[in-house]
Amino acid sequence: MGDILNIGIVAHADAGKTTLTEQMLYRAGEVRSPGSVDGHNAQTDWLDIERRRGISVRAASTRLFWKDCQINLIDTPGHVDFAGEVQRSLSVLDAAVLVISAAEGIQGQTEVLWEALRKLELPTLVFLNKLDRAGAAPQAVLEAIRERFSPHLAVLTGWAGAGERDCRVFPLSPAQGELGEFLTELAVEHDDEAAACFLEDQPIPGPVLERVLRAQTAACGAFPVVLGAASLGVGIEELLDGLLWLPRAEQETAAPVSGVVYRVEHDRTMGKAAHVRLFAGTLVNRDPVPIRGREPVEKVTQIRRVLGGRTVDMGRLSAGDIGALYGLSGVRTGDIIGENPLRREVQLAMPLLKAQVRPAQPEQLTELVSAMQELTEEDPLLNMEWEKEERELYIQVTGTIQLEVICAFLKDRFHLDVSFGDPSVIYKETPTRPGRGVEHYTWPKPCWACIEFAIEPLARGAGFRFESAVDDRVILSRYQAHIAQALPQALQQGLYGWEVTDLKITLTGGSHHLIHTHPLDFFTATPMALMNGLTDTGTTLLEPMVTLRFSAGEEHLGRLIRDVLAMRGSFDSPVLRSGSLTLEARVPVAESLNYPVTFAMFTGGKGVLTSRFSGYEPCPLELGKTAKRRGLDPRDQEKWILHARQAL
Repeated sequence: MGDILNIGIVAHADAGKTTLTEQMLYRAGEVRSPGSVDGHNAQTDWLDIERRRGISVRAASTRLFWKDCQINLIDTPGHVDFAGEVQRSLSVLDAAVLVISAAEGIQGQTEVLWEALRKLELPTLVFLNKLDRAGAAPQAVLEAIRERFSPHLAVLTGWAGAGERDCRVFPLSPAQGELGEFLTELAVEHDDEAAACFLEDQPIPGPVLERVLRAQTAACGAFPVVLGAASLGVGIEELLDGLLWLPRAEQETAAPVSGVVYRVEHDRTMGKAAHVRLFAGTLVNRDPVPIRGREPVEKVTQIRRVLGGRTVDMGRLSAGDIGALYGLSGVRTGDIIGENPLRREVQLAMPLLKAQVRPAQPEQLTELVSAMQELTEEDPLLNMEWEKEERELYIQVTGTIQLEVICAFLKDRFHLDVSFGDPSVIYKETPTRPGRGVEHYTWPKPCWACIEFAIEPLARGAGFRFESAVDDRVILSRYQAHIAQALPQALQQGLYGWEVTDLKITLTGGSHHLIHTHPLDFFTATPMALMNGLTDTGTTLLEPMVTLRFSAGEEHLGRLIRDVLAMRGSFDSPVLRSGSLTLEARVPVAESLNYPVTFAMFTGGKGVLTSRFSGYEPCPLELGKTAKRRGLDPRDQEKWILHARQAL
């Protein structure tokens, strides 16, 4: 088997990812002519909604060969509403191509992606696109990248004619000019042979410079940069050559099977397809596929290569490669196949809005629930909530464009017309102070589950942690496992009806009974103990925040500052330069939902506004919102116990 490289193309919206992918496929000989977004014939934008709207909404896979290297390429959406697709794709990559516009420069989502790539320690090549656009300023953008991202840029190409249709790029010599200086400094610092040559005032051999660049690119100590104009096919071959500096996939075919399901989709003809990156081992047709936490083990019926909107038979998936597995009815996005590959994960997408989904025809509600369950298998961040008693269906989304896309999916795939209630902001809760939760569930017999918790708040963004300080002789380990399993679900609704986060719960005491304890008793008692504990600690409402970056004419500064303060926001000192301003502010999501429209109106559409999620902060209860509790409240213990015993 030859070399395999799994890369993802990531960027802020409209930076030209899909156009770049098409040109790469064309130059590699995979397609006869490059498709385009405007022409509605891009291979990786094959969904009807993508071709109608001219945007990518799902990560799409394809493959090409370049100089004996198989390159599996994932084209990801750029719009922030579909960041979940990017988040799941990053977990299976060997490296990434970050596309930045030479005209627009670094944008809001560009920063988010760079931070994510660094947290994952993914080797990254930067493609500076749109060299032909009016206003392209490649040198200024390169300086901005060095200042805000990393000074260790290995610029592999020079350019001429920036801002013109006849722009061009050309490869630079690794032994001369700025590239030569950069590689020399890099080599002297990291390579003994290069350091010896430098001390003896001898030129460093080219192969040594190349060896160091390859090693430092893999270690994220250097970042290759290629310039071009994807729409004109400029710089594409230079980019393909640049990809060969990135580290290849390891191919441990003899090791136990280990992989990640990074995407699930439903094919009308073939059924459910699980898109898998295999890190170790080999799978062939009819092999059992062990999925962590899912029983029974199912067999794969077909293994296929996905090439945009079509598939071809593979029959075998080996370590280092990507393919689609069919026949696994219980599989979900994010599942681990076999042994855990121990890949790092990073959160790019945070659903901040919740909306009710209603069918146009009330009698189609059951069909709608089934359809949304299928979409949630594909995108777990939708976190579908079906309130059976109230017959209400809710989903969580990152933005209103995502609602439009879901509406189109339901219409195209399931022939369902739907409407959405007004989206509401998703708040959270956190314990206000340390406290204790106690529950002695010993009546009515037969039952026995006694639990004692210590609850303490954690730093913002810490999430939930559980520990046990109880010996197995006090509460059997299997019952402690029941407590640990029940807590995440119980934490979905706190005192105000929102998810409880940023807390640590320690099991400090309790008991089981050899005769009276029923296997489900600790599942029943845990939510009661938790709610008793939260009543003791009290909870503080948390609201989501966003960081907004405004770029506009200097004359709008006063208006922007007034608006930010009116939105309960804070801001850094504005940067004023040549009649324009840049202002960064942090404001509550609830106050800023409609502000992009306001901003566009008073700047005459000339201002630029980017937004990124910026964590949760305490919110006065009178300025926030409580949520209606779904289902029974464990504080109503009589009904809760009857419900748990299926007596209601």
